[in-house]
Amino acid sequence: MVFLHPKPPLLRLLLLTCASLLHLTSPTHSLNTCTSQNIGNNLYTNCTDLPTLNASLYFNHIAKTSSISIAFVAPPSKPDGWIAWAINPTQTGMAGSQALIAFKNSNGTMNVKTYNISSYSSIVEGKIAFEVSEARAEYSAGSMKIYATVKLPETMTEVNHVWQVGGAVVDGVPVKHEFQPENLSAKGKLRLRVAEVSGGDGGSPAGAPSISPNPNPNPNPNPSSGSGTVSGYKKSVMCVFLVVIVGGLMLN
Repeated sequence: MVFLHPKPPLLRLLLLTCASLLHLTSPTHSLNTCTSQNIGNNLYTNCTDLPTLNASLYFNHIAKTSSISIAFVAPPSKPDGWIAWAINPTQTGMAGSQALIAFKNSNGTMNVKTYNISSYSSIVEGKIAFEVSEARAEYSAGSMKIYATVKLPETMTEVNHVWQVGGAVVDGVPVKHEFQPENLSAKGKLRLRVAEVSGGDGGSPAGAPSISPNPNPNPNPNPSSGSGTVSGYKKSVMCVFLVVIVGGLMLN
């Protein structure tokens, strides 16, 4: 008969500690930022996959005109639903946001309208706090796209943005979205850092916004290299060494 000896409590604790350290030191991947992206016949210097609702945002910050040009892409929760991208000038979250909402008209064509979301129970179609130009919408391959240029205050250095999707439109009015965790967490910040980007006509100021969280992203584009990975490797070796030493002492 073979007896299985349980791991001594101290050894078990050491193994759990090492496992936690290895988990914490695993390399993290920063949000995808593209140097160039063409979508809808527009060229965007930045793009990122947003963390919820399978949404993506493409954008240019134009410092000269204090505006942001965006393309927001997401699948509605149902084919005849809607998608929205918004800026909240006073707080985070949907309530109080100034929104662009896209959906299908009754004839199947796409439309994008502006809404003042004064509360979760009230949306008002009409002019919003920001000047909007070149707004249009598309639908293809199960996803909707919103294109627009939004004029920002010159003193604005970061943007509270919100995105959302819904499943129905009744009489031209978007129906309330679901309140699942991925819906409620669909918000973030765009921090605008002005940078000069030269173009064929001599160049014009443009921005390189970053997205919170991750205020200090790893400049190394290869997530498998860099000081963070080296530190994690050293801690892994130390854990293995300690387990072997302590395990050997306790089993003798």
